[in-house]
Amino acid sequence: MKKLFTTIQNIWKIDELRKRILYTFALLAVFRLGSFIVLPGVIPSVLEKGHGNSSDLLGLINAFTGGAFNNAAIFALGIMPYITASIIIQLLGFAVPYFQRLQQREGESGRKKLNQISRMLAVAVTLLQGGGYLTYLTAQGAVDHSIPQGIFWFCNIIVLASGTIFAMWLGERITEKGIGNGTSLIIMTGIIARLPSAFLFEFQSAVSGNKLFLFILEMAFLFVVIMATILVVQGVRRIPIQFAKRMVGREATSVPASGDRDYIPVKVNAAGVMPIIFAQALMFLPATAAQFFARNNADISSNSVLRALNDYTSLPYNIIYFLLVVIFTYVYTALLVNPSQYSEYLKRQNAFIPGIKPGEATSEYIDAVTTRITLPGSIFLGIIAIMPSFAKAFGINSAFAMFFGGTSLLIFVGVVLDTLQQIESYLLMSKYDGLVKSGRVEGRSGGLRDITTGA
Repeated sequence: MKKLFTTIQNIWKIDELRKRILYTFALLAVFRLGSFIVLPGVIPSVLEKGHGNSSDLLGLINAFTGGAFNNAAIFALGIMPYITASIIIQLLGFAVPYFQRLQQREGESGRKKLNQISRMLAVAVTLLQGGGYLTYLTAQGAVDHSIPQGIFWFCNIIVLASGTIFAMWLGERITEKGIGNGTSLIIMTGIIARLPSAFLFEFQSAVSGNKLFLFILEMAFLFVVIMATILVVQGVRRIPIQFAKRMVGREATSVPASGDRDYIPVKVNAAGVMPIIFAQALMFLPATAAQFFARNNADISSNSVLRALNDYTSLPYNIIYFLLVVIFTYVYTALLVNPSQYSEYLKRQNAFIPGIKPGEATSEYIDAVTTRITLPGSIFLGIIAIMPSFAKAFGINSAFAMFFGGTSLLIFVGVVLDTLQQIESYLLMSKYDGLVKSGRVEGRSGGLRDITTGA
């Protein structure tokens, strides 16, 4: 405990770090405030009665926006349109030569162009999603009928688009002048906003039902799950490489100039949270399509297949969900990790993997290692994805069960690790002790030296 207080004091002593942390908290507070400012012309009391299931598509969007979606707030769409636009641009980078060139060959100027394209696409996505959201509010009967529909739609489309653009601006300002990645922190803030109320409800239920021992076991299990997630998020398979010649001063040597041994870091979970997001989107499709084509909700409820696919605690749902996560992990990893690119880079740098011939053999070896290491990563990601259903099966309330796995846990762990890594860098630069006694805190990128980036 003394070590913790000393570390906090050291953090507060660093003037720049203190200002960055306070700046970050101030902007996140602004974002949270906007999550409670209701759109003009919307009746909040109607929405309070019609909150949907937290396990469906609308419940997922509401979780990412910190409740702003159900509140019909000016940040109802949050930063999700920008995330959608970024995913689209990233996928285009795998298929369209123009975007490939911007991502891989044009360096900083290419990244700036991609950011500009992502912002413009985010505005278009916001307008599209905003129209759907206003249609949803109208269907819920939450719109004041005394306001002309044309004025209501025109004004609120602008407000929703402005809210998303402002949220994007907040994220960029946090990244530039605050601490951590602004976009990720805004998403995490929305997710974590539900945690206190969910935890308090679970604790009160345990006290009223004389189940304090079970509550302690729940907390212990949650701790184990978080630790396991950290291990997988940071886990890498290091492929050692050697350089045939490298100039150190005026002499050629095979020892790396940095004094450290070089590796190709192959992550256990290179795909991150994207497989879960894609799998969730697919799992929502049957029920969403049924709502459009079914004559009434009774038709959906009477269909056992649709009912099972819309229930995240059912066995068919979890089996299909698990398999989809495993498949998407392999697909997304194959898109992200390009063995041929590594092989070409090693050839240009006059480097090689010990015992492996340069060229095609090197590419095949890296591909084989990536395939093998992705298997345990994909299985663990699938288990994490279906973990909330197991938590719910053991009697944990739905809101708190969501923190036992899925996107909530992975985003929370990843963002916290990245932020702590930046804080530790400031501590070490100021010649203070780090956040841990031995080693260093590593973010999602890990602490290995990536030869393709030099990072």
